[in-house]
Amino acid sequence: MLILDEAAVRKLLRMQALIPAMERALRALSAGEVVQPMRVIVPVAEWGGFLGSMPAYAGGNLGTKIVTFFPNNQRVPTHHALVVLFRPETGEPLVVMDGRLITEMRTAAVSAVATRLLARPDSSVLAILGSGVQARSHLEALRLVRQFREIRVWSPNNAAKFAQRFEVRLARSAEDAVRGADVLVVATTSRTPVLSGEWLSPGAHINAVGAVRPEWRELDDAVLANAKLYVESSEAASRESGDVIAAGTIFAEIGEVAGQTKAGRGSAEELTLFKSVGVAVEDLASAELVYREALAA
Repeated sequence: MLILDEAAVRKLLRMQALIPAMERALRALSAGEVVQPMRVIVPVAEWGGFLGSMPAYAGGNLGTKIVTFFPNNQRVPTHHALVVLFRPETGEPLVVMDGRLITEMRTAAVSAVATRLLARPDSSVLAILGSGVQARSHLEALRLVRQFREIRVWSPNNAAKFAQRFEVRLARSAEDAVRGADVLVVATTSRTPVLSGEWLSPGAHINAVGAVRPEWRELDDAVLANAKLYVESSEAASRESGDVIAAGTIFAEIGEVAGQTKAGRGSAEELTLFKSVGVAVEDLASAELVYREALAA
């Protein structure tokens, strides 16, 4: 059995390969080709975190991710995880690998799939609300599917360092970042809305990846009322996302758009919203890429 730490995963996993792998995985999920129970959550109330178990069986891959999310962490990442793959014929463990980087990268890769399918082809201004690992990973991924002439970042903390490091524009406020943007990423640990619908330009596309608990929100009511909503899994999003629960109506799963069974953007003025909660098939497909590259190395 292989054991791969984060450094090993970093050497083996590439965003260019991960984006199409996520599209294939989500297409299979929406086509009913994946066995994927709902995520099991164990709250750790005294520290404000949780432990999650995410099993799945898909395309000959059998495995699970065990993940912790502690949003109050300051000197260590908010997410930690392990992904385990098993031989589906016998149940034998094949590999255990660090899943923190997988979680970071596959989340951004899925947003890139949604952006490729839903954002206007001429989108040129990207706004990122947040300056943590998801902001960094989304910057890498979205640049692979759209050409941006301007990129803005805002967050309550560390935005200036992020802007300097990645040579993007530091916005004075969330509103300053959002006004006039074509593509948005909302990637904060906020439990209350940080994006206001009144700031949005016609035709904008939003990738929202935070607020993954039923009682948390990162989008205000105006966003939800005016945007066409897409998700990874209707079942998961309807139970885990406070924003989706508040919206009440899901237009389609992004895998249905990839499989051409549901429509994408209807017009240049339409607002589109992809709300991600993260699902197990994404982790399995990512881990399978890593495992295959490790065997070939």
